[in-house]
Amino acid sequence: MIQRLLVANRGEIARRIFATCRTLGITTIAVHSDADAGAPFVAEADLAVRLPGNTPAETYLRIDLVLDAARRAGADAVHPGYGFLAENADFAAAVTDAGLTWVGPPAKAIAAMGDKMAAKALLADAGVPMLPTWTEADQVTGFPVLVKAAAGGGGRGMRVVRDAAGLAEAVAGARREAAAAFGDGTVFMERYVERGRHVEVQIFGDTHGTVVALGVRDCSIQRRHQKIVEEAPGVLPPRVRERLHEAAVAAGRAVDYVGAGTVEFLLAPDGEVHFLEMNTRLQVEHPVTEAVTGLDLVRLQLLVAEGEPLPLAATPPADGHAIEVRLCAEDPAQGFRPATGTLHRFAIPGVAGEFTPTRGLRLDSGVVDGSPVSVHYDSMLAKLVAWAPTRAEAARALAGALARAELHGVATNRDLLVRVLRSREFGAAEADTGFLERHEEVFAPLLAADQLPLAALAAALAGAAGRRASAPVLGGLPSGWRNVPAFPQVTRFGGPDGEIEVRYRLDRTGALADWSVPAAAAPTGQDGPAAGGGATSGGDAAPAVTVVEAAPDRVVLDVDGTRRAFRVHRVGSEVFLDGPAGAASLTELPRFPLPTAELAAGSLLAPLPGAVTRVHVEVGQRVTAGDLLLTLEAMKLEHPVLAPTDGVVAELPVPAGGQVDTGAVLAVVTEEDPR
Repeated sequence: MIQRLLVANRGEIARRIFATCRTLGITTIAVHSDADAGAPFVAEADLAVRLPGNTPAETYLRIDLVLDAARRAGADAVHPGYGFLAENADFAAAVTDAGLTWVGPPAKAIAAMGDKMAAKALLADAGVPMLPTWTEADQVTGFPVLVKAAAGGGGRGMRVVRDAAGLAEAVAGARREAAAAFGDGTVFMERYVERGRHVEVQIFGDTHGTVVALGVRDCSIQRRHQKIVEEAPGVLPPRVRERLHEAAVAAGRAVDYVGAGTVEFLLAPDGEVHFLEMNTRLQVEHPVTEAVTGLDLVRLQLLVAEGEPLPLAATPPADGHAIEVRLCAEDPAQGFRPATGTLHRFAIPGVAGEFTPTRGLRLDSGVVDGSPVSVHYDSMLAKLVAWAPTRAEAARALAGALARAELHGVATNRDLLVRVLRSREFGAAEADTGFLERHEEVFAPLLAADQLPLAALAAALAGAAGRRASAPVLGGLPSGWRNVPAFPQVTRFGGPDGEIEVRYRLDRTGALADWSVPAAAAPTGQDGPAAGGGATSGGDAAPAVTVVEAAPDRVVLDVDGTRRAFRVHRVGSEVFLDGPAGAASLTELPRFPLPTAELAAGSLLAPLPGAVTRVHVEVGQRVTAGDLLLTLEAMKLEHPVLAPTDGVVAELPVPAGGQVDTGAVLAVVTEEDPR
């Protein structure tokens, strides 16, 4: 039996595996990079071994270092989690050659399915329908096509190409991204199906020849070809479900599969099913299958690795419905680029359990309050899963919990997820892989622009209350009170669309006499200023606002007879507000700002730390708006830096291979050549 298990992974999946190990009495061993030394998964492990370095290539992808860690910690088994080495046949073979128990499928099965082209050929011979596929760009006979990495998963390396002109660059970019993520830059191309649904079957095999299907998941909501919403069971006609189960089990038996695996398919609008790939590991979305089957898939993995037979021989019936969302550190203001920073607060209300099968809300997270979000790894912070008797109830509960969550310090995709879950098309189970491309409205923040002034007023009042509470003397006087009405108090904030200036006056009782957000300081895109206690400068009717409560961490405003409570969390000059209409992040600006160095006109700044992998232009070259200037690699993804306007490249201060921090100047584009 397994006594000491090393998890060759990090973040939430390591914590997930540790949770099951604790219930089984198995000692847990973590491996960690220098960047992860203080991470929650390291603290929760019984033993931890350092892998010197920060990047995956230096640490988690080093087979020699991981095996040395297993030897030093006395492990007798290794679980690869998902990502990194999870689908590396050489790693599986090395683990078994070292005399350790491998918690996963045999190396032979990993190799067979890890080569996606070979897998397609193998299963095509078994009668599974395939999409037209090519290995070289000059073989492609029609568009659109999808360029895919031959190794790994998670959408890494995928590119949709709609004409021959963009194929060569897409293939080159996919190869670089795949090599960075998986250590293998091999790619291929297959026909891209418009408005298809991405469905997959969870399978499980044991060493006694049993392979069973555990149901179908729908993972069609995707961005950049990465799943962000998954559910089980997939809403499908019974016959289609049966065909998927049969094909998935046949795939598993074809390679003598052992352990947890996922067979992925594309369901075309005409009802035809096409094999995509087989992932020889536990999937990120496995919690939704656990929720509707009641099975602990990690427990089954461990039992099967010990040689035990599966406790079931047929597909179990689905009980209720489960939906999972991937909460990622991404900045909506930067086109959902991965975001970094410190997660000052991470709190989700109503969670019934973590990491193991749970009815209600389940949270699998890799972070806690104070966790740093590094540039070195994937942007996913956590998975939130809702189980309910019906699909509609699960979607509503999940959206509500997300909307009320306090996520402070790092930008996330939370608002996008809430809007997807509340959309009509998702509610009707009609979404496909092109959903986000058709629905720009789901990218809008939950907090509408016309609600931001109220949030700014709440932030100003909370700040004043905090200063009164910490005042050594006269703390009981109303903030800014004067015996004779005079100038209003003024607080300036940096907001999502520019500077917001709040002006307000309190009377001698501390009540709000009037307030306003002058039009000149109102956020970009507002039709006019917000004001209370009098007419606005634009002549609009102003809401009547009364302060019900104003404390440093909570402000309650009565707006036209309706109370609105704002939770306020301040970290330095940053103010995070969570209210009934949505969340806001503001930065209080100094009353007397210090002079700063001016950037050259036309400067393009790095949106996050990373490495410049390629520079596509030269100083003095004329470019047009939208031209690719350089490529920045961060968090295992490539981020193109485009010319914002027509002009001339005046500066390229960072060469290819150079590392940059957030805010570093990457290029300067001016109207005329300064030389």
